[in-house]
Amino acid sequence: MSNEQSNDTKPVNTEEATAPGTETSAANADAPALTPAQIDELKVQAAKAAEHWERLVRQSADLENYKKRAARERQDAIKYATESLMQKLLPVLDNFEAALAAVQQGNAENTQSLLTGVSMIQQQLKSVLTESGLEEIESHGKPFDPNIHEAVSQAESAEHPEGHVMQQLRKGYRLRERLLRPATVVVAKTPATG
Repeated sequence: MSNEQSNDTKPVNTEEATAPGTETSAANADAPALTPAQIDELKVQAAKAAEHWERLVRQSADLENYKKRAARERQDAIKYATESLMQKLLPVLDNFEAALAAVQQGNAENTQSLLTGVSMIQQQLKSVLTESGLEEIESHGKPFDPNIHEAVSQAESAEHPEGHVMQQLRKGYRLRERLLRPATVVVAKTPATG
C-alpha cells in the first residue's frame, strides 16, 4: 500500500512553487494599474477618513468631559440645594438671638415689645418658608382626609358634621405638592343619643 501511495504522489515542480510573500505581487500583476486620478481620489478619501477619525475621537472626549462636568454639577446641586433657604433663614435666627438677649436682660417693661418682636419673627419665618414652597394644611372644619390628616381620636360633637375635623392639635405641611407632615386632628362623630 505504501508503494501505491508513493506512486500516486506527483513530484513537486520547483519552478511552479512560489516563494512566501510573492503571491501578492503575482495577484497585483494581474490587477489593472491605478491611474493617477484614482490614486489622487484614494488620497482624498484617506484624508477624509483621517479627518472623520480625528473628529470622532475629539467628540468622544468632549462627551466624556460633558458627562463628568454634568455629574459634578449634579453633585454640587444636591450638596448645596438648601443654600438659598439657609441664607433666608439666617436673619430669622439673628432675630431669635436678639429676642433671647432681651429676655435675659429681664426688664418687665419689655414684655409687650418682646411679644411683638417674637410675633414678627414668626411672621418672618413663615414668609421665608412660604417663599420656599411650604404650605400649611388648613384642617379645621374640613372633611377628614387620611392622605393629609392623622386622627388621634374621635369626639362627639353636635356642632361639627360626622367625619369632619373638629380640632387641629398640630399643623400639617406640604412642600409644594408633597406632604411633609400630616395634620394631627380630632375627628367629630355624632353624639350618642340617650
